[in-house]
Amino acid sequence: MTAEAGSYRVGMVASQEHVTADLARGATLVGGGVAVRFWAPAARRVFVAFDGVLSYLPDPADELVQDPVTGDWTGWFPGVGAGTKYRFYVIGAGGEGFKRDPQARELELYGYPECDALVVDDDAYPWHDQGWTPPGAAELIVYQFHVGVFAAADPLGHDRRPHRTAKLLDAVQRVPYLAALGVTAVQPLPVVEFQGEWSLGYNGTDLFSPEMDYCVDPHALPPYLDAVNELLAATGAGPLKFEQLAGQVNQLKAFVDVCHRFGIAVLFDVVYNHAGGGLDPQSLDYIDMPAAPGPDNNAYFTGDGWAGGRVFAFGRPAVREFLTANALMFLRDYHADGLRFDEVTVIDANGGWGFCQELTGTLRAAKPAAVQIAEYWGEFRGLAVAPPPGGMGFDLAYADTLRDAVRAVLADRGAGVGRLVAGLHSPGWSYNCLENHDLVLDMDDHRAPRIATLADSADPRSWYARSRSRVATGLLLTAPGVPMLFMGQEFLEDTLWSDSPGRTDRLIWWDGALGADRHMVDFLRCTRDLVHLRRELPALRSAAVDVLHVDEDNRVVAMRRGDDVVVLLTFSESTLYDYRLNLPWAGRWREVFNSDYYDFFPNPMVAGNAGAVTAAPEVSLTVPANGMMILQADH
Repeated sequence: MTAEAGSYRVGMVASQEHVTADLARGATLVGGGVAVRFWAPAARRVFVAFDGVLSYLPDPADELVQDPVTGDWTGWFPGVGAGTKYRFYVIGAGGEGFKRDPQARELELYGYPECDALVVDDDAYPWHDQGWTPPGAAELIVYQFHVGVFAAADPLGHDRRPHRTAKLLDAVQRVPYLAALGVTAVQPLPVVEFQGEWSLGYNGTDLFSPEMDYCVDPHALPPYLDAVNELLAATGAGPLKFEQLAGQVNQLKAFVDVCHRFGIAVLFDVVYNHAGGGLDPQSLDYIDMPAAPGPDNNAYFTGDGWAGGRVFAFGRPAVREFLTANALMFLRDYHADGLRFDEVTVIDANGGWGFCQELTGTLRAAKPAAVQIAEYWGEFRGLAVAPPPGGMGFDLAYADTLRDAVRAVLADRGAGVGRLVAGLHSPGWSYNCLENHDLVLDMDDHRAPRIATLADSADPRSWYARSRSRVATGLLLTAPGVPMLFMGQEFLEDTLWSDSPGRTDRLIWWDGALGADRHMVDFLRCTRDLVHLRRELPALRSAAVDVLHVDEDNRVVAMRRGDDVVVLLTFSESTLYDYRLNLPWAGRWREVFNSDYYDFFPNPMVAGNAGAVTAAPEVSLTVPANGMMILQADH
C-alpha cells in the first residue's frame, strides 16, 4: 500500500527488490514503494535522506548499493509514496554532502538550491488529449515565447507582469488567442529549473524539473484552476480537481493538455550542449565528491565551458543516457510534439556528433511523429537533417538566409531586392524567423531591432514602417521552410524584449494589440490572415518555389509557390499601375491577399485588382506601394 508524503519510517532496508536492469535513474514508484537509481561512479558511499535533511546523519538503513559496472547506486524503499521529499547524501574521496537528484522530476517549491526533490506519480494527471494528432513538420507555424514575461493578468484583467514572474498557468490563458492567430505550434523558451527567479532559461541546472518560478503555489491555485477548467470545458473536456493541478509537473502537463485541446502542438526547447551558469554544490557538478576537482574527474562534464556553464561529456555513455532520458521524458511524460535542440553546433564541436545520431534515432523510434529541430550553424547546414551515417538525423534545422536577406532589404531603402532570391530558395527543412529570443533581446550592443523599428527607425508606427513590415511578415509566411514568429511580432511590437519582469519598458504591449493601438490591431489581423492562408493553401506549405520575376528598377519580386499560387511583392514607395507580369498560365487568378487592405483596415483606398485578374498569361496589375499580393489560380 502506497503511503502518503511524510510516511517514511527510519529503519527500512534499502533492499534490491524491484531494482531491475531497466530501472530508470531517479525515483520510480513501484511495488508499494520507491526504487531509486543514482549515478555517481566514483562515490564511496551514497545514502538517501527522506522527509528532510535537518540534522540528518547517514544511516546504514538508507544506504544504496553500487553496481561496479555502471556506477549506479540503487535501492528500493517500501511505503514511500508520491510527494515524499528526498535528497542524496554522497561520501566521496574529497568530502561528503547532499546532492539533489539530477533526474528529480520535481523540486520543493521554496528553498532552491538547498531543497529536496519530490517523488512524482506520473499517472496522477488525467490527460484530455486522447485522439490528438500533431501537425507534421511541413504544417508547422511556430510561435516562440518566454513564459516568465509573456502574459499574466489578475481576474480583473490587470497586467501583473510588472509585479511578478509570469506562470505557465498564465500562459495557458493566452491559448485561445494563439488558436485564433492560427499558429499550429508553440515553442516556449526552456522551462526547466535554473538558478534565480528569472532567466532566458538556457542556464538550466536541474534538467528534469520544471522551473519553480513558472509554477503556482497551492495557496494561489484556485483562480487558476477555475481558468483552466473553463478552457477545458470550452473544448468539451471534463474538469481537473485541485490536487490534479497542484504541483509543478501537473501544471506543465496542463499547459500541454490545453494547447492540444485547442489544436496547438508544443515544442520544448532543450539545452544539451551545457548546464549552468552557476552550478551550486548540491547540483550534478562533481556529483561523486572527488578528491581533486578538475576536468578529468567531473562525471557529467568536460573541462570546457560554454555560455557560462559546463559542456557535457558526450563521450561517456551514462551522460548520453542522461540527456536522452531527458528528451524521452518530454515526449512521453509531457506529451511533447517535438523538441528544439539548442546550439547543436556546440555539441558537434565537443565530440557530440555520434551522440546526436544516437539521440535522433532513439527519439524517432520512440515517437516517430515528434519533430526534431536543430539549431545548427555549421558550415554545411544540410548535414543536420541528413540521415546517419552522413548526417545527424534531425528533421529541421535553423536557417538564416531568408532572415538576413529580408532584414538587409528592410534596413536599406536602396538595397536591391535580388538578394531576396537566395532566401526564397531556402530548403523545405529550413526553420525560418525574422525575430527570435536572441536577435531582439535587450542585452548588449550586438542585438538587432524589431522588424517595425528596422523598417523605420525614426517612427516604427509610420506608414513606411507598417507597410514594409507587412511585406516582411508576408515573406516569412509564404516562403519555403517552417516559419517561426516571436512573441509580439504578430502585432508589430517595436521594442526589444527582456527576460526580467522588472523591465516594464520591455514587456510586449498586449493592450495595444487588443484595442489601444489601431495600427497594432490592424497588423495583428494581417498576420492572422497570412497564417490562415498558409494553413489553407497547400502550395504555401510546399518546398516547391520558382522565382518568376525580379525587377530591380521597380523593386519587384514574384515567386510561384507549388502549382497554383503566385506571391508578388514590392519595396517600391509608389503604387505601380498597369504593371505587366507573365503568370504561369492563362486564366483567372484570384487575389486572395493584399497587404494594403490592412492599413486602416478595411482600407477604402486599397490599391488592388478588384479581387481577381485574367492572365493571357501576361497580366496587368495594380501593385500597392510597399505591398504584397497573393494570387491563386481559379481552377
